[in-house]
Amino acid sequence: MVSVVFILVVLAALGAALASASRQQHLAGAAELQSARAFQAARAGLEWWAYWQRKVGGATGACMATNSIVPGGNLAGFTVTLTCSRTPGTAPDTASDGATALTFWTVVANACNAPTNGNCPAAGAVSDTYVERQLTWTLVR
Repeated sequence: MVSVVFILVVLAALGAALASASRQQHLAGAAELQSARAFQAARAGLEWWAYWQRKVGGATGACMATNSIVPGGNLAGFTVTLTCSRTPGTAPDTASDGATALTFWTVVANACNAPTNGNCPAAGAVSDTYVERQLTWTLVR
């Protein structure tokens, strides 16, 4: 009788350990998928900014004010906050490389799935499922 109880306790502990390991595996897989989506959302934000700069901002050469966008489709759960800095700092000034006038823009796209006040990154405590990715591009023209 004692050996039967012992075997049942050992099997129950083994089952609990397997269930915990399985849960951790599923959570890790979900986090990896969300991480890839956050990366793609940040990349989409940079692409959107490059399009905007070429079509709208190119006329003045100025940086867009800090802006948050919400991509659609598979990235709908993310917010992307874009910040831009321009070198030289004021339009229409430019730097030069010999006779060539150059303007540099550094754009930072920060994508997250739980923004604070509509902006990423989140401030304060975040949940276990919080994901954030930041990408930076430097463009010259």
